[in-house]
Order: sequence, then structure tokens, then C-alpha cells
Amino acid sequence: MAKKLVVAAIIMVFMVVTIGVAMAEGKGNARKGKYLFRKTCRSCHMEGGSAKDLSPVSKTQAEWQIVFDNIGKLECKGEWAKLSEKDNLDVYEHLYGHAFDSPSPAKCK
Repeated sequence: MAKKLVVAAIIMVFMVVTIGVAMAEGKGNARKGKYLFRKTCRSCHMEGGSAKDLSPVSKTQAEWQIVFDNIGKLECKGEWAKLSEKDNLDVYEHLYGHAFDSPSPAKCK
């Protein structure tokens, strides 16, 4: 009886972990995206930089969605091409997740 309970518990834990990983797949890592945005984009997209000053709160979530849907049309598309698809997803998750109208907008640039 005890063996059956242990096996059942192990199976339950395995299922919970598997479902959690499956749900998380496809989303970017906002923390890594913040780092990548600062490393890759901030040097130009800052006050006095060569491009328009940008931060997550510069746009709404819908506006960030449009930007990322048209990433190949941006002036800095060459810089985006240097990042992997996963890195682009991470930056998107940071910007979209902390947009002006998001539940947790960025508090500073």
C-alpha cells in the first residue's frame, strides 16, 4: 500500500512539473529581456542618443505588439537580426510586460 502511494505521489509531481514547463514554453524571460534591452538597445534609445528615447512605458502593450509584428521594418533591424529568436522573445516579454498600460508598468527607465 505504501509503495502505491509513493508511486502515485511521484507520478503526480511529475505531471505537475511537466504541465508547468509546457505552460511556460513559448514565453520569453522578462528578466533576461531587460538585460538584453539595456545591453543592445539602450545605447541608442536614451536621452541624447542617436535614436528616440525608449523604455517599456514609452508604449502601450498594443503598440509594443505592433512594433514586434513589424520588427523587420525598423531602422535598427540589423541589430535585431544579431539577436536570436529567443533573445527577441525575451526583449518583447520585458517591454510588453512592463508597458504603460500593463498590470506592472516599469517605474524607471
